[in-house]
Amino acid sequence: MTVKERLLPLLSENRFISGEQAAKELNVSRAAVWKAVEQLRREGCKIEAVTNKGYRLRYDNDILQAGKINELLGPLSNALYINVERTVTSTNILLKEKAALGAPEGTVLIASSQTSGRGRFARKFYSPENSGIYMSILLRPRMPAENAVLITTAAAAAVAVAAENLSGKKTEIKWVNDVLINGKKICGILTEAALDVESGSLDYAVLGIGINAYTPSGGFPEEIKNIAGAVFEQKAADLRSRLAAEVLKSFYGFYSTLEGRGFLEEYRRRSAVIGKRISVISRDGAVFATALGIDENCRLQVKYDDGRTAALSSGEISTKII
Repeated sequence: MTVKERLLPLLSENRFISGEQAAKELNVSRAAVWKAVEQLRREGCKIEAVTNKGYRLRYDNDILQAGKINELLGPLSNALYINVERTVTSTNILLKEKAALGAPEGTVLIASSQTSGRGRFARKFYSPENSGIYMSILLRPRMPAENAVLITTAAAAAVAVAAENLSGKKTEIKWVNDVLINGKKICGILTEAALDVESGSLDYAVLGIGINAYTPSGGFPEEIKNIAGAVFEQKAADLRSRLAAEVLKSFYGFYSTLEGRGFLEEYRRRSAVIGKRISVISRDGAVFATALGIDENCRLQVKYDDGRTAALSSGEISTKII
């Protein structure tokens, strides 16, 4: 670990630590401590410096920390390999590369920003610095490829539960993978998988989760400002690390019994579409329908205005509530 990475856990919003004491605990020079403080500041970490007292984190500081996330995970940290980066191209792209090279299940890559974040249908996913969590998880489940949708829906339920627990706000899920607060999207999920051709089962799946923790500085871009929202209204120390840990704990609680569909109750009761008229959008155009429910395979059951019924899978349509 670098001096910067080792220094961060020593800093606290509740007390000052002198450069001399930090240098002693890290077994480095005071100049190395000063350099590490400046590196952290450049990365967005808010650090106060007071003569004769030392350094202290500001109360509104919120920087993603692998060490803090591992601490909050408790026993689950033994099964995960957490890596936190400031900026990456795409956590999913990078983790798929690691998966192809044999990285173990439970490898997790978390970034504070992405330059090439992607959502479903190859849409660009807005990933600004210091306001969100962009996380990918490498999974190697022993399950048929057609059950991969369970991973996405379990993740949506996990994010909804975690965001609700930490923010106190009611969350909803717009089938299949959008998590909402006050009708605005705070999370998108993209699961990408590789198939073992011989067995017909999954070789691996990379689960990508992008969460708007805060409204970014300057607001959301014009094209999404009316549909995007955030989990929290104000920054607080370690809040994004707490949210990342809460999502991981919630997801792995569901993942441990994934094919038993234990997550479906949480998913269904938060549905933003069941019982509502929707527009089902496909390559052939839009057709109006009423959403009836979500079946055991996480398909959306609908009744079209002409009386026909169907069970829609995640890969073939998108929905717009009307």
